[in-house]
Amino acid sequence: MPIRYNQTNTSNGFTLLEVMIAMVIFSIGLLGLAGIQAVAIQNNNSAYTRTVSMQLAYNMTDVLRASTDGTGNISTAYDSVSTAIPGTAPASCIQKNGGGAPNCSDTALASFEIYQWKKRIEKELASGLGSISKTGNVYTITIMWDDEHTGATGTACGTNSAVDLKCYALDIQT
Repeated sequence: MPIRYNQTNTSNGFTLLEVMIAMVIFSIGLLGLAGIQAVAIQNNNSAYTRTVSMQLAYNMTDVLRASTDGTGNISTAYDSVSTAIPGTAPASCIQKNGGGAPNCSDTALASFEIYQWKKRIEKELASGLGSISKTGNVYTITIMWDDEHTGATGTACGTNSAVDLKCYALDIQT
């Protein structure tokens, strides 16, 4: 006569517990991936704005180098209009209907170029500001923007992201 064992199933629900633990671990992993993705997007945006600020600074460098006073030096007109953005572009420097060269003075042209440059900074960078200063024979082109989109409205380059803006400065020697 064969021996029969009374087999009872003592592992009821054990597989369900394993699946629940696996789901928790999987969920934590997905949250980690989402966090990494968010940081990557933020860093990509920051790199993009740095690239734009460098392009804008180099653009103004080209404008300054192209605007010479006849002796190879940057026109002194840029020294007098570099601190403030004009309210409107000088009308004498806007070419209408492709007719002829605009008739504007060196100072008006400098004002026009800086006006266009600063408007582009405002358009392309969050809270974007631009300035040009001259010390001796060195021009410093500074671009500032709110890199972290905190609503910072300061005019300084510092480490307090709530107030200070991110800065890029470029020096050119004449």
